[in-house]
Amino acid sequence: MKYALARVLPDVPPGGVSAGIDWGTAGHAACVVGATGRVADEFAVADDRAGLAALTARLRRAGAAEAAIERGDGPLVDALAAAGITVVVITPRQVSRLRERHVASGAKDDGFDAFVLADALRTDRARLRPLVPDSPQALALRAAVRARKDLVAQRVAACNRLRAHLLTAFPGAAGLFSALDSRLSLAFLDAFPSRASAAGLDEAALAAWLATIPRRGGCAPAAVLARRLAAAVPGTGHDAHLAAVTRALAGTVAALAARIRDLENAVAAQLAAHPDAEVFLSLPRAGTLRAARLLAETGDSRARYPDARALAGAAGVAPVTRRSGKWTSHEFRWAANAHLRDAWTDWAGDSRHASPWAAALYDAARQRGKDHPHAARILACNWISVIWPCWQQGVPYDPAKHRSLQEILARQQQPAHR
Repeated sequence: MKYALARVLPDVPPGGVSAGIDWGTAGHAACVVGATGRVADEFAVADDRAGLAALTARLRRAGAAEAAIERGDGPLVDALAAAGITVVVITPRQVSRLRERHVASGAKDDGFDAFVLADALRTDRARLRPLVPDSPQALALRAAVRARKDLVAQRVAACNRLRAHLLTAFPGAAGLFSALDSRLSLAFLDAFPSRASAAGLDEAALAAWLATIPRRGGCAPAAVLARRLAAAVPGTGHDAHLAAVTRALAGTVAALAARIRDLENAVAAQLAAHPDAEVFLSLPRAGTLRAARLLAETGDSRARYPDARALAGAAGVAPVTRRSGKWTSHEFRWAANAHLRDAWTDWAGDSRHASPWAAALYDAARQRGKDHPHAARILACNWISVIWPCWQQGVPYDPAKHRSLQEILARQQQPAHR
């Protein structure tokens, strides 16, 4: 069984110098320090094509083959990688602590932060790791799944605004269908945006309108819809004027729903084309969208997570242990990748409905007094120890080889003793 080895920095910086870059939206400050910590060069460049070219060329002239920076993506990182410069990410929180090594006053500026980054790369090499980028496929999939998640949040907010408006202006339409943001509900609001426009809708009229909608899903019969409209409380406000608001809010929800469907189709196509798709699609209750999120947020660079503990820690599903003398505490891990944590806990929490092993772990955690988010993190941490070898080797999850699951299934099949 062979796993990817973790990349490490050499004990001594190549060329004897280290660089630090303080990233900015308009420009970037850079600093190069020698083996003794003295500044060999410092400069600033604009955030444009010429500026990035000048930055990499000057770092090369100074002999810098490594650069520390506070973020691990974007055009600046791409330019450094293209120039053959190893990128090391030091988070903003770490930089704020490292800054106190040099000044106690809390003073800060871009050039000084570049120096702090360069000096940390010189002195803390044993604890730093070079950036291991994911493939362009994984990065594109990550952008798609995050964009979809943002649009879903916007759709929920827009739907809530629409519902609040309808409860005053047109209460009968607010609960007419099972989901306010369904295609059928939005089509109804487009055709009948006011109380007056829906006043003459009886069973026959609703049946005739429903016949014009090609895909209605599991819609209630026209008689039931007519009763719901008749039983609803009357609305308030100027009906004709509020109809324009109804159409505008419903149109916003419809537009967001359409864009979400487009992104979901794109996500499905990108997932199908990725070589790791089967690894995550094989997981219980993953489905296309959850499998895509797991793949996108975990990435496809095996060297980033050399063992399951590294992945669990990055995902924030393993607790932080604090010890002092006889005192020991296990606490929530705040310093984690929030997107990665959400992807793993969202799937793990639902996996208990398809895996008896996951259900047993989740139920045991709940019986110990853990709430659902905590139990989902415990379950995700255990799942990672199972899935990490599959991900490393690029093979699907096989329940038949999951020994703990098979033991539970065997116990369930044993006849009960009277």
